[in-house]
Amino acid sequence: MEFDIYKLLRPNIQNLSPYSSARDEFYGDEGIFLDANENPFPSDFNRYPDPFQRKLKEALAPVKGVRPSEIILGNGSDEILDLIFRSFCIPGKDSVVTIKPSYGMYRVLADLNDLNLIEVALNTEFQIDASSVLKAAEEAKLIILCSPNNPTGNELDRNEIHKILQNFNGIVVIDEAYSDFSDISSAIELLDDYPNLIISQTLSKAYGLAGIRIGIGISSEEIIRVLNTVKPPYNVNAGSQRVALERLKNTETVHKEIIQIKMERSRLFTYLQTNENIIKVYPTEANFILFKVNDANIWYKYLVEKGIVIRNRTNNFGCTNCLRITVGTNEENNRFMEIVDEMKNNPVFQNSIAK
Repeated sequence: MEFDIYKLLRPNIQNLSPYSSARDEFYGDEGIFLDANENPFPSDFNRYPDPFQRKLKEALAPVKGVRPSEIILGNGSDEILDLIFRSFCIPGKDSVVTIKPSYGMYRVLADLNDLNLIEVALNTEFQIDASSVLKAAEEAKLIILCSPNNPTGNELDRNEIHKILQNFNGIVVIDEAYSDFSDISSAIELLDDYPNLIISQTLSKAYGLAGIRIGIGISSEEIIRVLNTVKPPYNVNAGSQRVALERLKNTETVHKEIIQIKMERSRLFTYLQTNENIIKVYPTEANFILFKVNDANIWYKYLVEKGIVIRNRTNNFGCTNCLRITVGTNEENNRFMEIVDEMKNNPVFQNSIAK
């Protein structure tokens, strides 16, 4: 496939000169800094952070198996996705293709950027058909695929993803927010074969850093250079960079937590699958499970009243009467199971929870 990034870029982005901050023009830890109009009195955060998060990228690169120059960091993965939308898609003109059901933020970003969002339905098992996606994307600039998908939890068929990458001349984004929990390898391994591929990941899920908001974009150096041109100068604050660096020093702990979450996922999946009042449990490679009941609204309300908050996905396409539960700690999962067991003997719910 012949790939020319400059044919895809918005015309005004092709010659855009990025804002040059003080920390762009001089990078170092020592000196008397009188260049950035900062408060000179020392504190933890009186200085602007590194706008390119160099130390954090150097720590992340070996974990992800890429070079630091192939990484861009953002204020959550939503910012990475927004940068991609703004770099390649012309407002009021271009289209973006994604799947449904999937992550609701794709539509929000498309609406914010005045783009036409085309959603291709997954089949009844929540799997993708490459030919349908490619047909919908004939006039599109961008395809976004979430895998493992949210809210369904399953990995999209990698063979179908290959077909899309091989036959689409625009940008393909694979959103891998939940890939750390999957037994299927990351699509990062496809980057050398497909210059139009961007991988989106996050430190919010497996790394337990949702509160500091760090998203990760991984792609070719050429694409990363473009995204760095468009991004705000100090988009990841100093505190977030510091916390993330400390967490990356303890990857062994992270891996242990992932193993524990996957063990709990398996236990919770088995429980749901053998519960006679649950109609269907969908396969998952994420840290959550989607399951179908007779009346999701009644289940949700009852669980909330008992102090258990899960997600009601009944209004999502293809998810009528489906609930999504995040895998919690052993104690939290036990409590959820206790409450569900109690429902069996509650006369108020006899009709609503039965198949």
